[in-house]
Amino acid sequence: MSARSGIKTRADAVVVGSGPNGLAAAIALAQAGHSVRVLEAEPTIGGGCRSAELTLPGFVHDVCSAIHALAAASPFFKTLPLADYGLEWIEPPLALAHPFDDGTAAVLARSLDATAESLGKDGAAYRRLMAPILADAEFLVPQLLGPFRLPRHPLAMARFGLSALRSAVGLARSRFDCERASGLLAGMAAHSMLRLEQPTTAAFGLVIGLLGHVTGWPYPRGGSQRLADALAAHLRTLGGETCTGVRVSSLDQIGETGAVLFDVTPHQLLAIAGEALPRLYRWQLGRFRYGPGVFKVDWALAGPVPWTAEACRLAGTVHLGGTIEEIAASERAVAAGQPAERPFVLIAQQSLFDATRAPTGKQALWGYCHVPSGSTVDMTARIEAQIERFAPGFRDLVLARSTMSPADLEHHDANYVGGDINGGLQDLRQFFTRPVPRRDPYATPNKRLYLCSSSTPPGGGAHGMSGYFAARSALRRAW
Repeated sequence: MSARSGIKTRADAVVVGSGPNGLAAAIALAQAGHSVRVLEAEPTIGGGCRSAELTLPGFVHDVCSAIHALAAASPFFKTLPLADYGLEWIEPPLALAHPFDDGTAAVLARSLDATAESLGKDGAAYRRLMAPILADAEFLVPQLLGPFRLPRHPLAMARFGLSALRSAVGLARSRFDCERASGLLAGMAAHSMLRLEQPTTAAFGLVIGLLGHVTGWPYPRGGSQRLADALAAHLRTLGGETCTGVRVSSLDQIGETGAVLFDVTPHQLLAIAGEALPRLYRWQLGRFRYGPGVFKVDWALAGPVPWTAEACRLAGTVHLGGTIEEIAASERAVAAGQPAERPFVLIAQQSLFDATRAPTGKQALWGYCHVPSGSTVDMTARIEAQIERFAPGFRDLVLARSTMSPADLEHHDANYVGGDINGGLQDLRQFFTRPVPRRDPYATPNKRLYLCSSSTPPGGGAHGMSGYFAARSALRRAW
């Protein structure tokens, strides 16, 4: 890895941004025999996959993304020898625990039966919902982690679509009678960062639930930075180069090259390369809609979180929000521009299963809630109240905390516009047409310029598939 203030030598392709998508694009181009240079504005590579001591020395926190079900499931990443560069996946005993006020928790486990057993009377209904989707996982996962295209297995997609196109609230009400299964589904669907009454929010819940059964929800030993580091190391063996501390503000900085791939959102693409794009395309990019933001907290703790529900002590991820009604109310408030009084909170407790994350006997905790785009409200007390609700005595363990508002997150990574970690709103209108309605969503009208970020299909997540498909587009058009 090197840091340069200017670029002097020519490369066949330049990638702007070193998140998982940018690195995936660079690797795919290098595999095809092209010389590739990755330019990163920040001092370290990784984009959303960075780790740092945010609280106290010895406590390793993931700056943004933490749990990587999509990376583990990524069809492209599966083809790469990332373990050769030190990437080791840790899979907790349970992917997810979802506690309730009675001291119990629903869980998402690898085993469909174990998950169903945690759901009480709705266990059989959950099994009926997920078993056909799980049986089709081999076909569904590659289809869903890519751009819209005619399915190779239309019956599998049709079976999935019957439930996925519904709202999470609608699907839960039609399938479940009790709060346990409905709450579990609602928490998973809330990863959409949409109102749970909106169509397709069920799809988010079904997909990440499916991944929990197929791959688990693992994370890299030592921090999310290890995923980015492994990708960059593999790129170097292919002859590629990464340059940090190079903030690209115009195409003039890049010089002549066969293709430029941007791991940025439409906002940054317009600022850097707007003059090289037709007026209509610029207008379309300008209409791109960003979604809600997040408010994030990292804690250094004197010991493990004292969860009331035992299952929470076995889970890498914990969803705090209780019933589907409460979670839906939280997401409705955010969509209406108001931070929720009782926010839905996502917690990751990597150090429970990874001793490299915290000093002996201590724990590092990661968490966030959704907030309106650009919100300036400090959500720390509300987030900690939700943890205390399900883990009395939590506050007594806090040694130090680090908070990040939407503005702080955007300062860390310019792609997080208003704190939006998904690269843009992922509603029905914009999910398959991101960033603009085009047959090839990665290609701009300029045959030299491509978009490879999560603002293209399949959207947010550290899967690298947006970069992979953008590289394929460039290989077809640029040379």
